[in-house]
Amino acid sequence: MAASLPPSRPRVPGSGLAKGLAVTLRTMTRKTVTEQYPDAQPELPPRTRGVIGLFEENCTVCMLCARECPDWCIYIDSHKETVPAATPGGRDRSRNVLDRFAIDFSLCMYCGICIEVCPFDALFWSPEFEYAETDIRDLTHERDKLREWMWTVPAPPALDPGAEEPKELAAARRTADKLAAQQGPAAPEQPAPEQEGRQ
Repeated sequence: MAASLPPSRPRVPGSGLAKGLAVTLRTMTRKTVTEQYPDAQPELPPRTRGVIGLFEENCTVCMLCARECPDWCIYIDSHKETVPAATPGGRDRSRNVLDRFAIDFSLCMYCGICIEVCPFDALFWSPEFEYAETDIRDLTHERDKLREWMWTVPAPPALDPGAEEPKELAAARRTADKLAAQQGPAAPEQPAPEQEGRQ
């Protein structure tokens, strides 16, 4: 024999509306967390991935960023220039000169691989995100526009005081200590003449 269901309460007309209004009234009394975006700028985390800035002086046209980009959204053009020898009898050198550096942000997926693989620190993340355009063709930023984004890149965070010293500094300090030890002990410093006169 099947168990009988408990009797259901009779529905009061408009009870659903009253419950909805009660939720609305409770919500109206709470503090709002909505940020009025165009008027109040949001506080972004320090490692926000907004747009990519180019520090052109560091770019050696090695093409690593363009080769490693999974979306192929980085366009680089360059030419070679001959640099005359610095000393007589020396050999002329050739160097790459950057003609075009562009990033198509309509294709970019903001993975950051280009910034990670750049061996000369020419690319940086900027927290700027307000670069929407009405035409998709305007989302290809040439090097002058990428240079403007560079000035919005925040300074790197300070080093942790408890962290160990970078290996490069430790190696340089050891070399300096060895050179100082080879040159012998330094002579004691003599007080300056004006200091002797004052004492």
